This record gives sequence, structure tokens and C-alpha cells, in this order.
Amino acid sequence: MAKLSAQEIIDSLKEMTLLEIKEVVDLMKEEFGVDPSAVAVAAAPAEAKEEGPSQQDVVLASCGANKIAVIKIIKEVTGLGLGDAKAIADNGGVIKEKASADEAQELKAKFEEAGATIELK
Repeated sequence: MAKLSAQEIIDSLKEMTLLEIKEVVDLMKEEFGVDPSAVAVAAAPAEAKEEGPSQQDVVLASCGANKIAVIKIIKEVTGLGLGDAKAIADNGGVIKEKASADEAQELKAKFEEAGATIELK
């Protein structure tokens, strides 16, 4: 049997009724053990994730009520001394430039847990 191209398969589906297409999907489930609709749904979140920026700046907007905890986290993340970390906590500013999107989200969660307000730019 000759191999069909993806376009030929689509063209043949266009000629079928919905019931016939459902039968094809059911047969695919049986034959390959995979639900084609589940694959399409699972692929959507990955595509949405790629739309955002790959690198972000983590910026402290406000340290909130627990300033000491925020200063400790700033020191831990940046390696700055106490004075410099306190200055960022007092005045706000960039904590980490060009962090990966995942790292930026982790840092944001860590600071927000301590009561700070973080912006990702």
C-alpha cells in the first residue's frame, strides 16, 4: 500500500461525515493506543509557554513589612553585602538581570513568600 501524505489524509477527512471521522479516531485509539485529541490538548500548553520572554529581569518593587527576611534573600540571591542588600530593600531595584523565565518565577515566589512585591520585566 502506498504511503499517504498528511495533505492527502486531510483531504480525505474533508470528504467524510463527522460519524465517519469519529470512527477513524476510534480505530486510531484501538490500533495505536493513543487518543489523537489528547495529544493536541497536551501540546497546547507547551506552545503557550514559548510565547513569553525567555529571559526576565527580577525587580523589587517593595520589600513589604518583613524587610529583614527580604534583605536576607537579596543577599543570598545576589551575593551582595548587607549594606548593598539593604539599599535595594529600601529603594527597590533590579535583583537579577536576564534570569531564565523559570528562575525568575522561582525568585518571585521566594520573595513574595517573604512579603515583597516583585515585578518581572
